[in-house]
Amino acid sequence: MAPKVSVCIPTYNYANFIRAAMESVLSQEFHDFELIVQDDCSSDNTHEAVAGYLSDPRVRFGRNEHNLGLAANWNLCLSKAGGKYIKYVFADDLLASRDALSEMVGIMDADSEISLVASSRNIIDSQSVVQRVESGFQKDLKVPGTSVINECLYRGRNLIGEPTAVMFRKCHAERGFSGEYRHLLDLEMWFHLLEKGKFAYINRPLCSVRVHPAQKTAENVRSRVYLDDHCFLLRQYLDRPYIGAGRVLKNYLVFEAVYQFWKVHKRGLMKREEASTRIRRWLPTFFLIYPFFKLAKPFVKIHLSFRRGIAT
Repeated sequence: MAPKVSVCIPTYNYANFIRAAMESVLSQEFHDFELIVQDDCSSDNTHEAVAGYLSDPRVRFGRNEHNLGLAANWNLCLSKAGGKYIKYVFADDLLASRDALSEMVGIMDADSEISLVASSRNIIDSQSVVQRVESGFQKDLKVPGTSVINECLYRGRNLIGEPTAVMFRKCHAERGFSGEYRHLLDLEMWFHLLEKGKFAYINRPLCSVRVHPAQKTAENVRSRVYLDDHCFLLRQYLDRPYIGAGRVLKNYLVFEAVYQFWKVHKRGLMKREEASTRIRRWLPTFFLIYPFFKLAKPFVKIHLSFRRGIAT
């Protein structure tokens, strides 16, 4: 009989963290789950770290023959999952509460129209010390999914959270994570899921997301890959019929996203030639429009400040 939840741990060279991640799952009060650990050809002792848990019939371990990369390994986990609901827990993260699975499952079971549920999360360091609590919303929510897409695009932020912070229905995720993204592949997948139903939010940290220099996210921030992904996300979603912004605001959001390359250059963190090349890739007319953007920006910011969104 298939489990209700498939908990997926895609991993690469996280032998020093993965035991804690697995234990946080295996100690859950909710028991109707399988735990899929998919090692993307790690060069450390991940297999030895996981071996002690393989006697638990809920645990399944696989190791790729060669490195697939983020999206492909996440999708491999998804293809192996037999559960109705999918819960990712990254190998360097944790479930912070023993009722994390039961609380999310309860929300999904209670309303079949919910396609994605998320929670606030602890931000922890390499020693698992909580640095702060991150929450994109200030209260528990149940709202149309497309309203959350609008809010994320207006604010230029992932208000939903990392993969460890969410649960979703497998039937809505058959497409998988898009390999066209290198950093925002999770947020784009959340948008894909939110087009299919409602969003529920739990304003309590049910997970802990670890921040440390060795993670892929830190590498992407250093290379500013997230800026290209943000521009691509806007290109893919801004013109969808449920986006409430008018043409002027949409143009502003695109220009503001592209302008971030120039800001990085002005801080001395990107060469002028590289910034100009990446800017022209997304908005060839940027330098012609720039003076008008500078004039209009204060007025648009005032307009946005009066807008009441679901994040408050």
